[in-house]
This record gives sequence, C-alpha cells and structure tokens, in this order.
Amino acid sequence: MKKPINIFWFRRDLRLEDNAGLYHALKSDNPVIPLFIFDKNILDKLPKNDARVTFIYQTIKDIKETLQKKGSDLLVKYGKPEKIWPEILKEYEVKEVFTNHDYEPYARERDDNMAEFLTSEKIAFHTFKDQVIFEKDEILKADKTPYTVFTPYYKQWHAKLNDFYLKPYPTKKYFKNFFNTRHLKLPTLKEMRFERSNIEFPKISYKDKLDDYAKERDFPALESTTRIGLHLRFGTLSIRKAAADAIEAKSNVWLSELAWREFYMMILWHFPYAAFDSFKKQYDKIKWRNNEQEFKAWCEGNTGYPLVDAGMRQLNEIGWMHNRVRMVTASFLSKHLLIDWRWGEAYFAEKLLDYEMASNVGGWQWAAGSGNDAAPYFRVFNPELQTKRFDAKFEYIKKWVPEYGTKKYAQPIVEHTFARERVLKVFKEALS
Repeated sequence: MKKPINIFWFRRDLRLEDNAGLYHALKSDNPVIPLFIFDKNILDKLPKNDARVTFIYQTIKDIKETLQKKGSDLLVKYGKPEKIWPEILKEYEVKEVFTNHDYEPYARERDDNMAEFLTSEKIAFHTFKDQVIFEKDEILKADKTPYTVFTPYYKQWHAKLNDFYLKPYPTKKYFKNFFNTRHLKLPTLKEMRFERSNIEFPKISYKDKLDDYAKERDFPALESTTRIGLHLRFGTLSIRKAAADAIEAKSNVWLSELAWREFYMMILWHFPYAAFDSFKKQYDKIKWRNNEQEFKAWCEGNTGYPLVDAGMRQLNEIGWMHNRVRMVTASFLSKHLLIDWRWGEAYFAEKLLDYEMASNVGGWQWAAGSGNDAAPYFRVFNPELQTKRFDAKFEYIKKWVPEYGTKKYAQPIVEHTFARERVLKVFKEALS
C-alpha cells in the first residue's frame, strides 16, 4: 500500500530556507515530496540557448543534492502541468498540495485549473504569499480601490512594514518531515532540447552596495547596483531577507526599489489587461511607425546614439542592462522611433535574465507614457543629455561600443529635435 504524502510544488521560490509554502507543507500531517515541473507551456516559447533555463537547472540540481544528503530528493518532471499531475497521482497517494502564489496571467490560469483538477480528485490545494511582502488587496486606498500612483502606495507600504512581515519562515526546523526516498531521475537539458548557456550569473552579494546605492545607482559605468533581480525573479533570495537588509543598512532608496516591484505586481493583479494593452486605454490609438529596419538597429545597438547602443549591447551580451539605461533605451524606441512599446517589451522579455512581467511591462509603459504613474507623453529623454549627466567620461559607452568616436561608428538613425517634434504630434493626435 502506498504511503500518504503531501507535495510542495516549487515554481518561483527556488530555495529551501524561508519559504512560506514549503514551511506550511512541512508542518502538515504527511511527509513531503518537493516537486519542480519544467513547464513546456513556458519552455516551448523560449530560444534553445535561453540562459534562464540553465540558471533554473543549476539551482534545481543544488536543491536536489541538498535534499539527497538528508535522505530525501526533489521530484523533477518535464512536460505540461495539466498532463504531469494526473501521472503524479497514479504514482503517489497525494493528500494535499502546497505552493506559493504567482501573479502573472498564465500562472493564474494554470493555478485555477490545477485547483479545480485537484479538488475534483479530493486533494486540497493550498497557496501562500511568498514572493512579495504585500500583495493583492493588502495595500489599498481608503475607498478599497487599488493605488495607481506609486508615491502614496509606497507611503502606506512603508508605514505598514514591520518585523512581523519580515520574519523568516523557519523551514529548517521541519526538514525531518521530508519524505524519505531513493534518488529520483533528473531530465537533462538536452532531453528538454536546451543548450547550456555560458552567461555568468550574478551572485547574491549586495550588502556592500547599499551604503552608496542612493548616490551611485544612476551611473552605469559604476558597479553600484545589486544585480539581485534574477534571484528575486526565481526566488533564490527571499524578499523578506532583502527588505530586512535594506532596513538594517538604512538604504531607503533601495527599499523603495523593492516596493516598486511589488507595486507593479499589484497593478498586474488588479489590471491584468495591462500585460498586453496600454494601461491608459487611449494610448492604444497611437499610430506607431513600427519600422522593422529601425527596430533591428535598436536591437543590435546600432542606432548612432551611443548610450542607447551601449545598453542594447550590454543586454545582448550579458542578459542584463543598467536600470537608468533601460529607461533611455525604452524611451528611445517608443518615442524617437515611434515603435510600439510591446515590441521592446517582448525583446527585453527574451533577453533579460531578471525578466519579470509586472516590472518589465510597468517600466515600458512608464517610458511610453501609457502606464499608470507614467512619465507624461511630452517627456522625451534626450540621450545626449543623459550621457552628459550619467556617463560624462564615456566609460560605460566605450566599454560596450569600442568603435565609438571612430569612422566605424553608426550615424544617428534619426535627428533628436525632429524625432521629438514628430512624436509629440503623433501622440497629441491620438490623445486629443
């Protein structure tokens, strides 16, 4: 007779310590088998050398090895969750399933379907808040509607923050409740039709950056940002730990950056249409030029605007771009070139190691003017002024655009004053 077990389903929370859903699973009545599914619904849309798959794979291997040392293991499957779960139920006598909330449209649909299926099999499905400090309806205006402007949201977010919300979940106390099992098979990257990426992943090492973060974060030539987006995205770092470290270092600016991430997740939860359409719906009337040659030049970093080109080449080479430069490149595409922000958002989605739908869509709509709390449509970043302010010695530019200043460097794809007048005219016509 099969032994009754509970399952903890890893998704965007790839760590054994301070994990809300895992903590509740380990405290439940049955031994726990942790599960990770390499989801074909997601993977089939990715390029074969996608570095994020390598990062997840390495992290999964580390978790497996840790569990194996404790006499347990991680069950790893490759396929579509809707097909994998019925197979798991044939293999094990599952009583309850535990996991953590996910807020993106596909994840919500998947979890609704899974909840329906598991309930029909008389299996309880429990989900918990883990990847944010405050979610969904926890920070609302007095009239119980969601904030759409960051500053008042952040005031309430910050006022509500206390030790209770930052307290880590003591999972290690309950590790003895993992199910004892033999070593379970791990599908290879090759079996999943992926290649191992050689991109170097940033380490979780940020405390030394927090003292000077507010002063230095806008200068792309300095290594002054924390680079933890990847780890928050896949949950290899707990948001509670990050926020507690920000408070301990008295780094309010960094803390507010963590809150921006939660603000955009809250927006995506309440306004899921904004993942694919303009938050301010009148912006869907804009007549984009969508010139494919100009888009290609932007993607490759050959626009003749050195700060834009440096950013795009950095993105293409290491899967990351400095945040100040993300704003400049996004503004340039949507305003100088009048190319639909969704084209740029999709390109970033393919390339960024730290891609999070809520933050990426939020940032792109901010730059295009169509988002909540966005830059007004008549604000058009001047890449030359941005260079003078944030890369005056061209250190960042020369690192990524070595031919800058020579005859080999591209001529500007469009003249700034002309582009500014053109976008103001087009936007004004659409919005009037």
